[in-house]
Amino acid sequence: MKALVIGATGFIGGAIARAALAKGWQVRALRRDKHRVGAIGDLAAQGRIEWHHADLADSSAVVRAMLGCDVVFHAAGYYPLSSRAPARQIREARAQMDRVLLAFRQAKSGLLVYTSSLSTIGPSSEPGRLANERDVYQQGDAPVLYFDIKIAMEQAAFEAGLPVVALCPTFVLGPGDFKPTSGRLLLGVAQGLVPFYLDGQINVVDVQDVAEAHVSSVERGRPGERYIIGGENMSIRHMLTEMARQAGRRPPWLRLPLPLVEIGGAVAGRVGLLNADVILGTRYFQPLDTSKARVGLGLACRPFAETVASALAWFHEHGYL
Repeated sequence: MKALVIGATGFIGGAIARAALAKGWQVRALRRDKHRVGAIGDLAAQGRIEWHHADLADSSAVVRAMLGCDVVFHAAGYYPLSSRAPARQIREARAQMDRVLLAFRQAKSGLLVYTSSLSTIGPSSEPGRLANERDVYQQGDAPVLYFDIKIAMEQAAFEAGLPVVALCPTFVLGPGDFKPTSGRLLLGVAQGLVPFYLDGQINVVDVQDVAEAHVSSVERGRPGERYIIGGENMSIRHMLTEMARQAGRRPPWLRLPLPLVEIGGAVAGRVGLLNADVILGTRYFQPLDTSKARVGLGLACRPFAETVASALAWFHEHGYL
């Protein structure tokens, strides 16, 4: 099996590359910066990664990277740098996705596994059940640009008429978050910078389980379907408390009203602070039903406490803490 990982130097993409190599597959990795290795520098040093260099705007280079591949993992989605010019950014995200889909069509690869997002999962349409893959957000349902961008990209993937499986990871933590992205919250807790908590529920998943689900979807996923890749449902306060416990910090004690948090997120989004849209999306986090992936893909998730421990260990080992 030969796989291309688009976004292999990112958090999820690097974990996918590692999981595919563990299956004995040949792995190509697409990156924009030829000097960047992300969290898979050890694999690159061992010569186990075949690097390809291209911006996603360079369709011919993307086609060359895809040629001969049985599966393409697309884990390099457009991310808004600010909340300004939303219509333009949505168009750019859609155009980026369309170029990847066109390259996939021209390369005639076997399957495209697209890393979508929990932000495309809408609230449950039926009282008394958790939201699942049948619950779909449309653009504008939530006033969060990141949500609208991920919705537009997922819609483009399914409208192309190609063999596409979409996986929707929930809130992802774990080792290898070198930028960091979602791990920024865990680092803040470990540094004693998060004494507060918010009301609300969230689903958290280990990046290693996300990667294994991607690999499993090649054999078990059904084209045209999407799967929620999630772990444990919990309150935001419980999540932060477990992080603090393992980091040796005081558990969060100050409850912040959600409207106040959203005002801060809106201001941060206007000035272009990273992860501002995640703050704005807090109101829309929810517990999720992951049974489709557990049955269909064999998804088996680590306990949240284990995920926190492995992420903290990785951050310590690499000098973040």
